Amino acid sequence: MARNREALVWLLDVGPSVHHLLPEVEHVCSMIVQNKLLHKENDEVGVVLFGTEETENEDAKEVGGYEHVFVSHSIQVVNGDVLETLQHLPRGPVSGDFLDAIVVGTSMLIKKFGPLYPGRKKLYLITDASSPIKGSHGGSQEEQVKNLAAAMSSSGIKLESIVARGISGSDADEMVIVKNDRILNLLSRITCAKMTYVESPTSLLGAIRIRDKFPGTIFRGDLEISSQLKIKVRVYKKTLEEKFPTLKRFCDEASHPDELCGVKVKHQFKSFGDDGQIVPSSHEVTNGYLYGPQVVDISSSQMNAVKFKPEKGVKLLGFTDSSNIMRHHYMTDVRLFIAEPGDTEATIAISALARAMKRMNKVAILRCVWRKGQANVVIGVLTPNVSDDDNMPDSFYFNALPFFEDLREFKFLSFCNLSASLQPSEEQQRAADELVEVLDLGPSDHQEELAPDFTPNPVLQRYYDFLQLKVKNPDAAVPPLSGALRRITEPDPEFLSRIEAIIEAFMRKFGVREWHIHG
Repeated sequence: MARNREALVWLLDVGPSVHHLLPEVEHVCSMIVQNKLLHKENDEVGVVLFGTEETENEDAKEVGGYEHVFVSHSIQVVNGDVLETLQHLPRGPVSGDFLDAIVVGTSMLIKKFGPLYPGRKKLYLITDASSPIKGSHGGSQEEQVKNLAAAMSSSGIKLESIVARGISGSDADEMVIVKNDRILNLLSRITCAKMTYVESPTSLLGAIRIRDKFPGTIFRGDLEISSQLKIKVRVYKKTLEEKFPTLKRFCDEASHPDELCGVKVKHQFKSFGDDGQIVPSSHEVTNGYLYGPQVVDISSSQMNAVKFKPEKGVKLLGFTDSSNIMRHHYMTDVRLFIAEPGDTEATIAISALARAMKRMNKVAILRCVWRKGQANVVIGVLTPNVSDDDNMPDSFYFNALPFFEDLREFKFLSFCNLSASLQPSEEQQRAADELVEVLDLGPSDHQEELAPDFTPNPVLQRYYDFLQLKVKNPDAAVPPLSGALRRITEPDPEFLSRIEAIIEAFMRKFGVREWHIHG
């Protein structure tokens, strides 16, 4: 069995306190299963619901307990039935016990695969963890959690927990929430599980990855500080723009050997002159550069000779104050520098260097050639990333910087040089301050709205939503924008209505009015 296969069991809370969230849960779970049907058809999926009126699971039959935990779909190769189950989740009448659900899900994976399954085994828990959990089935609750964690670790089972907070439809007992958080944190700490808190339906949509993105190194080698001082490092891509899926050309009348009905495209060059149409051979076609009215032909061999052939490596050019590097000069994607895993000396050296740079408010300037044969040199800034977690080593972030030719100059007058009549008055400034403050996406008492970690690309999400409909019905029409995606692309009308007075005050202070253009 291939190592890139995955066995996934959903543990979904359907109790009364999460009924208002279930439409978003249905949507995101369906998206993941739809992606598996398209790209990972050999993956296996199971569904466990808790908070249901019914009780249906093997643990309840064998040892008793585990009430209101319902195995809606046993673990099997992903198919349309799983998708149908996730798209129509029941609304349970009782509070759900997430710990019982984790035990049942773990038991299902162990019984199905044992410890020798070469693929990944994952439990995905979605709950608000606001309902009290029952007493343990023998022993203290902490002992039960430790035993459960040991069973999960020995079987290679990973747990990811999405905990909804601040969006519950009912008032939850604070003591229950604290106790449940302590249990989830203990379980996460022992098993190195991932736990994410979300405070909005949109964050829920972005907290679950539709497709796993595994990091790949773009450089392995030495961070060369001098010819005698070198530190073993690895460089990964921290961010990378997810491109829109490439659509290929297909034709129903394609030749029979091509089962996918693909359309092949061929390019042919033709020359038109006094002698009529001529088709030149491939060696008669060359590249050229339009230099004024003249075309300068440059052959492939000449182009290769002109190309710069730098030596592969990452070299330190020096240090500078962080204030000298402008944020708007950052280019392309972010890279992550870490010490070579398993190399204690490299880890200590990177940590010491990062902490010294942070203490002195310095950044490093590097010259980078990521691979042999690379035709360009990258000059960039290395920023220290000192970890607050004892289990997470220090590292660096790398951003490429522009060369002179990459910069664009825009000449604008400085506001500081404007006359007093063109400066905002105290009342105008106060109105602007109030507008900015009330529209703050990250107030101190709430989770930041539209945080990049939890905000999916609405263009991609809408495409996959439509693709799911087209698979079922080739004639399906494009659906309207969903509520979750609308909250990403448009301001919240209810929120704008609450701050209408502040917006109107701003408009009065600055004489803003609506213009009607008549065409």
